[in-house]
Amino acid sequence: MHLPNVLYSFYERRLAAGLERDKLPRHIGVVLDGNRRWAKASGATTADGHQAGAEKIHEFLGWCDEFGIKVVTLYMLSTDNMSRPPEELAQLVGIIGTTLKRLGDGLPNGHRVRVQAVGASELLPAGLAGTLADLEARTADATGLHVNVAVGYGGRREIVDAVKELLVEADGEGRGAAEVAQELTDEQISDRLYTRGQPDPDLVIRTSGEQRLSGFLMWQSAYSEFYFCEALWPDFRRVDFVRALRDFSSRQRRFGS
Repeated sequence: MHLPNVLYSFYERRLAAGLERDKLPRHIGVVLDGNRRWAKASGATTADGHQAGAEKIHEFLGWCDEFGIKVVTLYMLSTDNMSRPPEELAQLVGIIGTTLKRLGDGLPNGHRVRVQAVGASELLPAGLAGTLADLEARTADATGLHVNVAVGYGGRREIVDAVKELLVEADGEGRGAAEVAQELTDEQISDRLYTRGQPDPDLVIRTSGEQRLSGFLMWQSAYSEFYFCEALWPDFRRVDFVRALRDFSSRQRRFGS
């Protein structure tokens, strides 16, 4: 082993050992960005880039489990991504389906995860929607890491879907729009989001150097901390994750006060 690798490993272990577990986030959202750029830089195909990104997901979830993170939301396929060229979309959907099936078998350390789909399942190909439904059912009793898989997800659509659900419920109860508007609260919207019943994300990580949310958890991230990493998603390392956790734990969260 070369000396630089020894020093790198020492640095990573030192950072991890210095983390205060009681200051770590409960819920982390991740925008998995950079697969296509990674493929281009590596002289690989776009499908190879998506596959490399899929492999990183399992590794990343292992890190989250190691540090006691309770909930992770992975932004894997947005509603905008659905308009990509048919051949690329078909390859990406296939890779996502295989990745999900693998999640059903648990993490590399043997720990089971609970998988929940967050998104508009009606937009997805029937095969992928079926895989998600089956995985949710098979992992519903898992008590470990809770993994939200944002597939066919759009933040604006999520809010619209929540409002629609609220209005349909009100109509069924014989209440009109004016009455709903008069009584409407933040909590009523939150209780109808795809992530209902879960804590909002404390930390949102985006890879590839882009500094925007791209519609990810727009409502839930109102008071989240953001961490933007230059590494492309397939190149995201454990030390990058530890740095994100360290940065989060050093911030003073004010929640608007």
